[in-house]
Amino acid sequence: MKTHVAKQILLNHRPTGTPDSDTWKLAEKTLPPLQDSEFLVKNDYISVDPAMRGWIRDRSSYIEPVAIGEVMRALAVGTVIESRNANFPVGLVVEGRFGVTDYAISKGEMVRGIDTDIAPAPTWLGALGMPGLTAYFGLTEVGKVSPGDTLLVSAAAGAVGSIAGQIGKALGATVIGIAGGPRKCEWVKTTLGFDEAIDYKSPSFAKQLHAVAPNGVDVYFDNVGGPILEAALNNLALGARIVICGAIANYNAETPPPGPANYMSLLVKRASMTGFVVLDYEDRADEAIAQITDWMNEGVIHAADHVVEGGINAFPEALTQLFTGQNLGKVVLSVPN
Repeated sequence: MKTHVAKQILLNHRPTGTPDSDTWKLAEKTLPPLQDSEFLVKNDYISVDPAMRGWIRDRSSYIEPVAIGEVMRALAVGTVIESRNANFPVGLVVEGRFGVTDYAISKGEMVRGIDTDIAPAPTWLGALGMPGLTAYFGLTEVGKVSPGDTLLVSAAAGAVGSIAGQIGKALGATVIGIAGGPRKCEWVKTTLGFDEAIDYKSPSFAKQLHAVAPNGVDVYFDNVGGPILEAALNNLALGARIVICGAIANYNAETPPPGPANYMSLLVKRASMTGFVVLDYEDRADEAIAQITDWMNEGVIHAADHVVEGGINAFPEALTQLFTGQNLGKVVLSVPN
């Protein structure tokens, strides 16, 4: 069989603040011949996620940190090009945790075949992947969104927030998105169909939030933490549910940020604040994919894939885009043949 040399991004050192070019090391590795039950995948698209910043911290979390010198962890979609595993034949398109590399060997753990006739490959890393499943279970299981609720979504132009708001609309909620800048706010309303969009950079942000939700927010889907979480806590309806999905505003902080000063709003409003991880719902992934696919076919959900060209070399720049707010929707790195 042909020898394959994989181009890989390795974690070079743990960054202080925002990851930069010194955080990563570009390496090449000659892959060994396949063993029994193994198969070789040529990655076509690699998922770029805010969670990656947490994965390269040397601290306890819901998943072990990436080790120094290890291939950067990432979900990817690719095509099986060699196989000694009957369950993963040559030509099958698969999604799995293959890492930031153009070629990867797998035995099939946490790998699934996908159907690109249902949706393009990048969408299987977005609306039909981890972000879509996060939004779906965060709203249906944790937030328990009901018709008539007012739903507030931060980072509404991001991978998870963009889908969460659209799912909220499908479930009958009035949806308010929070995004950065007029361009993103317009996109959230016009393209995604949110009822309202507020620019968190506006000096009058808190007043605008109260104006568009005068009776309070029933469900807040939080992707950012920080001052925006404070603002949401000040605008809760009785019995509100806060869904803690992420805190991108704090991901590059070197010291733990102060907790919400107004957390007693939870008591006053008899509200709850619950964190969750989508991995807890892995055994129900097919349920979410089927429902989101139906909504996409009905035109209820628009899958926004922000594809970055440039292959493995472009990974550091693609990750930086998440923290500088350049993307609309899900950032995916394209890996050419």
